[in-house]
Amino acid sequence: MATITLFPLSLAHCKVRTPNMKSPHLIIFLVIFFINDSIAADPATSIIFTTLGRSRYAFDIFSLPIDTTGTEIQLTDGNSVNFNGYFASSFNGNPITNPTFVNPQSTHLVYVTERNGSSSIYLDSIYHSGVDSTRKRSVLEAELTRYQHRLVGGSGGRISMKDRPSLVGDFLVYVSTHEETGVGRTSWAAVYSTQLSTKVTRRLTPQGVADFSPAVSPSGLWTAVASSGEKGWGGEVQELDTDIYVFLTQDGSRRVKVVEHGGWPSWSDESTLFFHRQSDDGWWSIYMAILPKNKPFTVNSVTTQRVTPPGLHAFTPAASVTKKNIIAVATRRPGSDYRHIELYDIVSGSFKDLTRSIAPRANHYNPFISPDSSRVGYHKCRGSGSNREMIKNDMFLENIQTRKPGISLFRIDGSFPSFSPDGNRIAYVRLPGLYVVNSDGSGHREIAPDITAFSTAWNPTLKGVVYTSIGPTFASEVTNVDIFAVEVDKDEPTFTKLTFGGQNNAFPSVSPDGKYIVFRSGRFGHKNLYIMNALEGEKGGLTQLTNGPWSDTMCNWSPDGDHIAFASDRHNPGSGSFALYMVHPNATGLRQLIHSGSSGRTNHPWFSPDGKYIVFTSDYAGVSAEPISNPHHYQPYGDIFTMKLDGSELTRLTHNSYEDGTPCWGPKFMKPENIEWPKGEEKCSFEDCTWLAISNSHDGEKIQCGG
Repeated sequence: MATITLFPLSLAHCKVRTPNMKSPHLIIFLVIFFINDSIAADPATSIIFTTLGRSRYAFDIFSLPIDTTGTEIQLTDGNSVNFNGYFASSFNGNPITNPTFVNPQSTHLVYVTERNGSSSIYLDSIYHSGVDSTRKRSVLEAELTRYQHRLVGGSGGRISMKDRPSLVGDFLVYVSTHEETGVGRTSWAAVYSTQLSTKVTRRLTPQGVADFSPAVSPSGLWTAVASSGEKGWGGEVQELDTDIYVFLTQDGSRRVKVVEHGGWPSWSDESTLFFHRQSDDGWWSIYMAILPKNKPFTVNSVTTQRVTPPGLHAFTPAASVTKKNIIAVATRRPGSDYRHIELYDIVSGSFKDLTRSIAPRANHYNPFISPDSSRVGYHKCRGSGSNREMIKNDMFLENIQTRKPGISLFRIDGSFPSFSPDGNRIAYVRLPGLYVVNSDGSGHREIAPDITAFSTAWNPTLKGVVYTSIGPTFASEVTNVDIFAVEVDKDEPTFTKLTFGGQNNAFPSVSPDGKYIVFRSGRFGHKNLYIMNALEGEKGGLTQLTNGPWSDTMCNWSPDGDHIAFASDRHNPGSGSFALYMVHPNATGLRQLIHSGSSGRTNHPWFSPDGKYIVFTSDYAGVSAEPISNPHHYQPYGDIFTMKLDGSELTRLTHNSYEDGTPCWGPKFMKPENIEWPKGEEKCSFEDCTWLAISNSHDGEKIQCGG
């Protein structure tokens, strides 16, 4: 039934002039029809996704005296994830001299922090008091006064990743991803300068170029970056194909390439740069570049030499401004699964360990040195800590800020999540294990903690029935993987096998009437899509939906039942490049939805509850940081996007340098607040970059680097 609403409007207020109307105050009525709420806003919904290992990072920034005579001090406050620090010597143009490096127990630290669902750059001014504070392991254990200044990011600002900050007087130099490139499979990472007193931000990276890992020279005059230049990102997941460029910090002008093949620059003076690269013998090593003092910089006028020897990996260098023969580096040595911070004397060629004796089974990342060269900073997982009252618990569901109206966005501490039909429950896996939990974080239940399951989907008409695939992930067509229906509400959950033969049957998705399942299978030599009975499985009938010498996978049925979205490499079979496609359940109407670019990867489509959009993960925004500066991610470039089915309104939801994936879109709006695990989960259980692994051969040949 139509509802008629009358709104009186004064023509005088509207400034309408009509020759036949003598009074400017004549009242008219604007008639608006609301018919069955047809023009009301769509109901609010939620998207959840996973970032492998991210919930275990618990990074904080620590420091040690460079002479190794003192104790390790925790500098950041244990709130969320804090990393990539920089010791500040000035703030708003004023030198920090009282009492920063006069009293070594006072610190001014600029760093990246991910808290309250967004990325920001903070400056912490930490003042210690008392002689006994030097004996404390953490500043959180000592008597202190902390002043925190949020410099950029967060608090309603533009959503983006922030990285590698430097403070130069009143100017903050850093990486941000807030500007879209408009071109698929290109990185949004660029270097910006923000004047803190005016909040005016200037882009220093040229348009059409991505820059990473900026380092400002001691005088502040020059900034060096790792950059792929105009050639862009080529899909590298280990060492980016970057060169070192230098430009004026003031405005980005006089930009010139000074080193071919290098990353993570660090200045020791105005003409000396250290950087890392993977050498021809396979070892990641530190190199030194000497820039000419009295003539223009060019690749030909800059001399480079290898600094660290083969036999170990050394990377992410930090140069000392006052002790020119010393650099701090992160290393991976033979026989170790962890990276540690060491000092290297480039004159004597000797290493001095800093962190291994303190925390031998912890990874230490991205060192940086104080201006007076008295301390070395780095970040690592803080572990459980002795100050639980000041340290946030691990997040089961971490709310992520988004500007997409009506959507609540969460990172879940699990993989392959899916919502129940009413949105009140979530099924997910943890590799191993299948679990169910209420969407408010309560009622967490282990369904099968020991099975290797991946992908989950609820039956929309059968209460408490979840479908999953059991068997190895990322496997060949002949691998033993089958689909099961699991009745999760029973006291003892029951498993009903629906596929047979184990030819990699996976990624089940149920039709909206609950009668059919679409899934991928390699039963005839290639991974194609099939439809089977949702109750009886393939025994109740099987239809092949797609057929070809390619891989069709990760399928999802639309809410109206008219379409099935899936990922496929059919445009270039066997290439590893995946695009999203859509097809009717009767195998007609095949069309491509989105492809991020040649060799690109776009995966895991999921329809919105109203069927108008899809959410997916993609390398559309390229890579956002040097992968070696982070823990291991199989694909360190995935972000979560949404898009209309006609290809319009492409929107990036997540901004970071991690691998975001397996998104799901549910019908219920979840309150945008973090949900913690009911009890503490194990921290620090994430891997360092697996491709840094080193093994010793037994036949006397040289050490090989795992790849």
